[in-house]
Amino acid sequence: MVLHDILHERLKYFSSLETFPAPVDTSIVDSATDRQTNPESFHGLWERHARDLYRFCFWLGGDRGTAEDLVSETFLRVWSSSTPVAELTVRAYLFSIARNLFLQGLRRRNRERPLEAAPEASPVSLERELEERERLRQTLEAMRELPEIDRSALLLRAEQGLPYEEIALILGLPVATLKVKVHRARMRLAQKGNTK
Repeated sequence: MVLHDILHERLKYFSSLETFPAPVDTSIVDSATDRQTNPESFHGLWERHARDLYRFCFWLGGDRGTAEDLVSETFLRVWSSSTPVAELTVRAYLFSIARNLFLQGLRRRNRERPLEAAPEASPVSLERELEERERLRQTLEAMRELPEIDRSALLLRAEQGLPYEEIALILGLPVATLKVKVHRARMRLAQKGNTK
């Protein structure tokens, strides 16, 4: 089985689990040689960060398939990289890779795909399911209307709970600018929620 297929298989497992904040990982993933001779360290990296990275990618792109692809590609890049991780934390490095991959995909497509069709729901909970899906659709639509940098900043702060200093490293922004972007993104989403 190819590493890409293994990563996709694990993503399906992790996307069904409830996620908990991962501890900050200050260890350094050295080089491709180290990762390939010691797969347990790479497996541990996967275990600690795959779920949070998946959630970030899902909210960034609004699509389960895209999120799975971004997470797989991120871990493939870490696995095959010949240089050590240069970020303050491995987690920041992973989020940076995923965000850059997302931006590359946006540039290639020049448009985003719509949400996938919903799985079949039982008639008893159909109304509730439809209401939840509509709220999710509206939230994703409002998120897509935010500039990408604001959306990334908001997701990393609100969804992932990262400190502003770490987000500043990921996005390459000063901390003060980042705080303003997060605040303005929250205000725009609140306004969108009140008008619908």
